[in-house]
Amino acid sequence: MSDTQSSEQYEENSLSLTGSVAMGTGVMIGAGIFALTGQVAEQAGGLFPLAFLAAAVVAGLSAYSYVKMAEQYPSAGGIAMFLMKAYGKGVVTAGMALLMYFSMVINESLVARTFGTYTLQLFDAKDNQLLVPALGVGLLVAAFIVNILGNKFIGTFSTVTAVIKIAGIVIFAAAGLWVSGLTFDTLGVTERTSAGSFLSATALALLAYKGFTTITNSGSEIKEPKKNIGRSIIISLSVCVVVYLLVGLAVAGNLSVSEIIKHRDYALAEAARPAFGQWGIYFTVGLAIVATISGLIASTFAVSRMLAMLSEMKLVPHKHFGMPGDIQKHTLVYTVVFAITLTILFDLSRIASLGAIFYIIMDMAMHWGVLRHVRKEVDANRCIPITAIVLDTAILGAFLWIKATSDMLVIWVALGGMVVIFAGERWFLSWKADEDSDKSDSHQSQHHAS
Repeated sequence: MSDTQSSEQYEENSLSLTGSVAMGTGVMIGAGIFALTGQVAEQAGGLFPLAFLAAAVVAGLSAYSYVKMAEQYPSAGGIAMFLMKAYGKGVVTAGMALLMYFSMVINESLVARTFGTYTLQLFDAKDNQLLVPALGVGLLVAAFIVNILGNKFIGTFSTVTAVIKIAGIVIFAAAGLWVSGLTFDTLGVTERTSAGSFLSATALALLAYKGFTTITNSGSEIKEPKKNIGRSIIISLSVCVVVYLLVGLAVAGNLSVSEIIKHRDYALAEAARPAFGQWGIYFTVGLAIVATISGLIASTFAVSRMLAMLSEMKLVPHKHFGMPGDIQKHTLVYTVVFAITLTILFDLSRIASLGAIFYIIMDMAMHWGVLRHVRKEVDANRCIPITAIVLDTAILGAFLWIKATSDMLVIWVALGGMVVIFAGERWFLSWKADEDSDKSDSHQSQHHAS
């Protein structure tokens, strides 16, 4: 596919700075606060708000490489394009881009199950675990329909819902802090807290920020991308770290660590009870529904475009299966089908764990690529990518150690997934090269015969 044909599929200047910021915060807040607060507290104990702050530091350092690459190479391919510029058109680029793709799909299933978990708090069916994936699947189908409507609708919808949920979450946090009397007995080192568990919790909390990368996938659609992609990322991360800290303190002021862990899949709803009573449940669940819906729509918008770019770059196989429309529509279908499968098969904890492993490995590859291959081209400071790699290594190592002692299945699934991805890519690219070579030989033979 030619560059002209490819670019025609993307609506240039269809996303404003405000719209791209809304998209980034929409993806982050949709998964971060509602899905991960209890999961992070389970590992970090009373230091869980600090784990979110530590993750913000890691994300901020990571963002440097993405901003530098986006300034030099803005495109709809985002991370896929960045990896290709660093590593060339090969197995490393394809494999790492697919790790990012699947980490984003995993994030979508995380958000979908969070939607189901919080929605059930409104009814007597809280213990019916079959309804959680069922509601999640319904939301994924709805997100697919909304994405068919086009970029401008998504940008407007993301902006409106971002304002609603950020304002609502700030109200929740303010009320929670007021009711707590600004006393935080939960905060501090508990029996669950250790250096390893805190680093592991930081790895998990990093999922609450990785949504900033979705902004890079809309590089060819954001107005003035070389200037606004970096601004969008910085503003989105800044908004989210403030929101996360406020909510973390509000939860810590109203629930003990044991209570947070007990209600870990819907910790915010439970924390709202002391502040608002039963109405607090309704209020928080309403916010969770808005946040997860908008987050999922924004995520499917970005990730389907990343897979479309990989298809156009001939780095992944693509089949139409008789479907109408362009490649973006097809990759949107694939993305939603993958997310539905994960939503049905895995619980929140395991989904979050897989997403963290895939994302951090890809993130390390991104920094190494900037450091070793394109540092001069993008004018990057050597020290920042090095620091980001060291921090990624520390938190991933701690996370894998904790999982090895508590849930080895997650590690086996992650390893198996990576083997399939990289082995599959090696086979596909070799087959593609042989096919192209055969076509070239055939063309030359016809030319000589004529």
